Amino acid sequence: MKLDAFDAALVRELQQDGRVSYQRLAESLGVSREAARARVHRLLESGTVRVVGIVRPWVVGIGAVAHVSLDVEGPGRPAAEVAAARPASSFVSCTAGARAVVAELRVADEAALEREFAVLRSAPGVRGIEVFRCTRLVRDAYSPAADPAGAREAGAEVAPAVPATDPAAPAVPAAPSVERPPAVDEVDRTLLGLLQADGRASFAALAERVGLSQPATRARVLRLLQSGAVHVTGLVDSRAVGVREAVGVGLTVRGGASAAAAAAARLPGINYLAAGYGRFDVVCGVDASDRPALLATLDALRASAGVVRLESWYHLEIVKESYTYDLPL
Repeated sequence: MKLDAFDAALVRELQQDGRVSYQRLAESLGVSREAARARVHRLLESGTVRVVGIVRPWVVGIGAVAHVSLDVEGPGRPAAEVAAARPASSFVSCTAGARAVVAELRVADEAALEREFAVLRSAPGVRGIEVFRCTRLVRDAYSPAADPAGAREAGAEVAPAVPATDPAAPAVPAAPSVERPPAVDEVDRTLLGLLQADGRASFAALAERVGLSQPATRARVLRLLQSGAVHVTGLVDSRAVGVREAVGVGLTVRGGASAAAAAAARLPGINYLAAGYGRFDVVCGVDASDRPALLATLDALRASAGVVRLESWYHLEIVKESYTYDLPL
């Protein structure tokens, strides 16, 4: 299902606030409440858009993030399946790059990372692994803009995954300012799990699940949203916004990686961006509607100040992509 101009405007509103009321949608878009409601339901029922709560990694104790490239002898798919089966993996892809498989791991600490590395090294056909250790998520898939202080480590606030190669593509607002992670109790964790499954669940439905009154539930949900613990947003099927090319990029830079990452963040089509150390200094994901748009972004990255080497890999098959966490429902 291809998005038309009205759908794109609707999705922009849902990305800004996935829990926005039908009345507010109607007022923003200049249509009746019934028309706004019908179009939202059509997008949801077709699977073109999903409204979900994206829980920040630091809320669930994620303290270590790594991008791993697997050097595989023979078919890459068996090794990719091993990586995808790990709860720690958020992204796994078979690629046309120098390494047959790439994966992203999100775990509590360095010791947990080492355990995951051991599993990947023993996967079928794997001759070795190369690691990029993320120290700062500048832009993370499906989440709002970067941590304003720029100081949070691997589990930081980040920006969206909807491609910006098309001028009509939905825009994404800035994230709330967060000085320190809010404390969350078991009721909060249950609410986060419920919002993760259905970002537009009513306060009445949420209250029934957690055993609180509607006002108390509403207060908790608003606190979680305003603190940045969760962002409720509309996720769009990439085919609906014209994405055809998906590529990963690793940059080696001269000097600090932060400046190169900041420059990359301003380019169209960058849907993921991390700074760190190891095999690369910066890793990014690029979405483009066609190859000329992809080439333009890659050339812009090559021309960025401080970049001395660029390596890219084409995602032939994304075996796993999941940014949800095991939370109570």
